[in-house]
Amino acid sequence: VQVAEYGGGSVQSNGSLRLSCVVSGSTRPTYCMGWFRQVEGKERERVAQIDSDGSITYADSAKGRFTISRDVAKNTLYLQMDSLKPEDTAMYYCAAEALAEVCHMTPLYVGHLVWTEYKNWGQGTQVTVSS
Repeated sequence: VQVAEYGGGSVQSNGSLRLSCVVSGSTRPTYCMGWFRQVEGKERERVAQIDSDGSITYADSAKGRFTISRDVAKNTLYLQMDSLKPEDTAMYYCAAEALAEVCHMTPLYVGHLVWTEYKNWGQGTQVTVSS
């Protein structure tokens, strides 16, 4: 499975960016696709996720500013990011997962990093927001 992100870049505070992610080569239906981000020295965090039934989950930091959408026919995931803040600066990763139990997983034990359960990742695209 190949996952490729596009659309990162540099923008000033309150600006907008749109990220795209294309998934190819999968032999199994994708149950969920999501956007994660990671700042150097910190754990990767989920920003937004959309399931095959259309259910959407946002991190609190993304609610009201980011919009996730999916074009099933094109196997493409989008993240529209508006009102960007310097604290949104991070490497943004796209993930695609076939198992519903992974998509709905919560930490099973202290220190469990749920993001590590997702199987298919892109190489990441950098988003930098300057004040």
